[in-house]
Amino acid sequence: MPLTPEEPQIYESVPGPRSAAGSTRTPQASRPAPPIPGPRSSSRPAPPRADSKGPTPGRPANQRNGGVPQQSKAAQPTAPTAEIELVPAADGTAVESADDSVDKLLDAGRAPGEVLVLTTGEQHPWAQHELSFGEDAYWAQLTDGEDVFCAAASDVTRMPRRPVVVLAVNGGTDAEVAEALPAAMAKAGTKLIVCGDPKRLSALL
Repeated sequence: MPLTPEEPQIYESVPGPRSAAGSTRTPQASRPAPPIPGPRSSSRPAPPRADSKGPTPGRPANQRNGGVPQQSKAAQPTAPTAEIELVPAADGTAVESADDSVDKLLDAGRAPGEVLVLTTGEQHPWAQHELSFGEDAYWAQLTDGEDVFCAAASDVTRMPRRPVVVLAVNGGTDAEVAEALPAAMAKAGTKLIVCGDPKRLSALL
């Protein structure tokens, strides 16, 4: 029947999908899909593993093996070797030759406290004289370090290093002399003077 102007026009809803023109809501298909739990996407990098061989972010690439920087091997400095001078002498004249060598050192400007005299056989006459006053007074002169000091090569372990060591090979067995040579060398700072038989010393060296 015809409608009067006062009556509103009512349309019957028809079941079925909404038309695009009459819809006032955003279609569900246009919303972003929620994340789906599961394996990580290949587009998102995974954090580095603890056992990875590559550099860890925030740590220099050269710091590995517990964070210790790798350093290049530098040549280690070698200890200086004392000069060796051989003065030919027999067992009976070795001490005399040692005294002559000491006089030459002092004349050249060496201070007496820089010289140490060792004997492989009988004690030097100076040492025998000083020991007659007691060992304490004798060894005190070594501690003072103001004069030439004479001692037996067998006591070399008690000696401090001195710039020049004079070794008088005036006796002793071959084993004792062979042991005294490197011991005297270890105590010499710059020079070692050996007074003895060249043939015997060459065989022992």
